[in-house]
Amino acid sequence: MRVVLDSNVLVAAIAARGTCAELFAHVLDNHEFAVDDNLLGEVERVLRDKLRVPPDRVAAFTRLLHNHATMVEAQPLAEPACRDPDDDRILALCRAYLAVALITGDKDLLVLDPWEGLRIVTPSDFWAFERASR
Repeated sequence: MRVVLDSNVLVAAIAARGTCAELFAHVLDNHEFAVDDNLLGEVERVLRDKLRVPPDRVAAFTRLLHNHATMVEAQPLAEPACRDPDDDRILALCRAYLAVALITGDKDLLVLDPWEGLRIVTPSDFWAFERASR
């Protein structure tokens, strides 16, 4: 299944143990996922500047993403879709990648579910969505 993991999920996957870390490992083993330069940059900034993750750990995580994700160049949305304009970038990534699901904890995105056939689910809700999609 093609999915996109929002920056908040990726950051939580590396910064803490728990649902997001388990989900990230599951996606690596069982699904395809995409990133773009904006998403990678946001993850790097948050890990480095807000969470003060050591640079070598940030670099290792970025390499992991580059090695396992599909890099996508998405065109901006013609019309705003989200109440937070910054979130339109991740929707554009999902559209360009033809993702089935966007996994996020962002309420501004979650209220859009479904968007253009894209399911927008929380990390904990992804498991039920995955089972129902089989």
